[in-house]
Amino acid sequence: MASNYIDIESGTNGAEKLVKQNLKFRTGKFVWRIKFNIPLNPATVNNMNLYVTTLNDAPLKTSIRYDIADNYIEIDPLEPYAQNESYVLNISKNVESRGGQRLKNDFRVQFRV
Repeated sequence: MASNYIDIESGTNGAEKLVKQNLKFRTGKFVWRIKFNIPLNPATVNNMNLYVTTLNDAPLKTSIRYDIADNYIEIDPLEPYAQNESYVLNISKNVESRGGQRLKNDFRVQFRV
């Protein structure tokens, strides 16, 4: 059995090097957990700024949760990923810190389940 839950195919701005995995595929409902080093403006943590699409840009229905205490976001699919299909995690530069600082770039991580 593979040790990785997903296969990272590519990413922008070195994002693929930041991905760490510690789960294995079981249900097709892989939850992305994105850790930030500073507190975020919760108003910018939403499905417009953080979302998952197919390679054809069709959006997947997801639930977004922000853990204020530990500064991480979870993106939980509301529908299972199809095995052997590629998807893209999109993080917009419109995500802001509490002080109003935006991310410098958009990030995209292409992955295969």
